[in-house]
Amino acid sequence: MERLINREDAQKLYVQLYEILRGKIENVDWAVDSQIPTEEDLCKTYEVSKATVRLAVSELARQGYLRCQQGRGTFVCKRIIPEGISMLTSFKENMIDAGVTFSTRVLAQTIVMPIDDLDIKLNIPEDKHVIYIKRLRSVDEEPVLLQETYMPHDICPLPLEEDLESNSLFDVLEKKCGVKITSVQDYIGIAYLNEEEGRLLGLSEGSAALLLEQLFYSGKKRVMYTRSVKRPDRFKLFVELERKT
Repeated sequence: MERLINREDAQKLYVQLYEILRGKIENVDWAVDSQIPTEEDLCKTYEVSKATVRLAVSELARQGYLRCQQGRGTFVCKRIIPEGISMLTSFKENMIDAGVTFSTRVLAQTIVMPIDDLDIKLNIPEDKHVIYIKRLRSVDEEPVLLQETYMPHDICPLPLEEDLESNSLFDVLEKKCGVKITSVQDYIGIAYLNEEEGRLLGLSEGSAALLLEQLFYSGKKRVMYTRSVKRPDRFKLFVELERKT
């Protein structure tokens, strides 16, 4: 049955439409490389304005689900990891396995309101409080990775009180909050560092860096979003995947 916009829902229309279209891609209702319905067709199907459709489609394109081709249309390009694939290693595990000395410095550990499109990323109302954690990861005392983590405050407030320089955030969520990460979506791209990012990573403003955005799920619930920028000339980023048997 086609999911439609619920106008009695407090969630904004473009957020609802974003979720509907993303679901079609992740459920492979729209196959990779297929063309999605036109803007006019989407407006008619979901009874929304062109502005609403454009907001939803642009966010999906930004996250790598769609690509827009001038004069041709919009196409599905997000390739979903097949069912049965899971991430085995975290940053900490990677460093330990490689025999590398690493350290973590917490730069911020506080509560904020959702800004930019955080309400979309975390699938929460825009007036919902969010835990914000900013950490600088160093390898052999050289700064390598700057990571910003966001999660809805009501999921578990404990990360605000924990020593996240010594303890794993994933361990805190699972062992103390009962929140188990069951799947992760990774989006890899290029970022150009702002002044603060460059200073923290020892690079000049405007330098290119590897960008890794991750959405973490517990079941079907989105529980965390992280944005990491990494120096391109220091330590390789490694992610291991294994098919469950």
